[in-house]
Amino acid sequence: MVAEVRQYHLFPTNLIPNSPRPLLRYKNVLVKDFDAPHYNPGKVWEMFTKNEWDVQWIFRYSDTQLSHYHSKAHECMAVLSGTASIQFGVADTSQDMQENTYNSAWEEGDILLEAEAGDVFIIPAGVAHKTYNTRPKADFTLLSPGNGHGIEAEDPKKALSEIKLDGFTMMGAYNGGDWDFITTGGNFEKVWGVPKPKYDPVYGSEATGLCKRWYGSNRPPTYEPGYEVVETGLRKRWHGSNRPPKARL
Repeated sequence: MVAEVRQYHLFPTNLIPNSPRPLLRYKNVLVKDFDAPHYNPGKVWEMFTKNEWDVQWIFRYSDTQLSHYHSKAHECMAVLSGTASIQFGVADTSQDMQENTYNSAWEEGDILLEAEAGDVFIIPAGVAHKTYNTRPKADFTLLSPGNGHGIEAEDPKKALSEIKLDGFTMMGAYNGGDWDFITTGGNFEKVWGVPKPKYDPVYGSEATGLCKRWYGSNRPPTYEPGYEVVETGLRKRWHGSNRPPKARL
């Protein structure tokens, strides 16, 4: 199961931290059962769980959403059915969904990728993403048991395997913590300090995906006493020691 691995480097913007680690895309990496209409969510859950990524939801997506990033965890999204466009790396600059989806109300510097069933995206903490133009069209809904922050079932593999997939659906798994939903701003340096996962969600410890392409430690960063980062609006003011922080990514 070696797929084409593509990586994309996204630099910080005025509103989004993005990450020193690249966004990864594994094209058509999921394995489908013979003659099955869709990928089996239970088998994808089993693979991610084995590699110590916490599966928290399966959503069916509607036509668009707000661009956002996660500050406390890295995210893995597996496309189970349908197709969509996913914009990475920039914030929306308007709350009007028509303007920020189909006109030009977003920052410069985005990467736009077309997602299809079988793809897996590994999104570093801090990297903005926005799913839109989903096909087949459907209403947004949570398909997995629970509240979207964990699979609430005695047998998660069985429960997920029984879900009927329609529209554009993805499974979300996280490493480093629970997910939040941040549209702009935040403490960029703290976001960049989310530790590197020990295992790739698909390839485990193999030197194929993030184990090869993401540098740094899987330990949280440590800072010298007195070091503090303060952000106000789009300007950042730095306080503390005149020596660099002892930090590891």
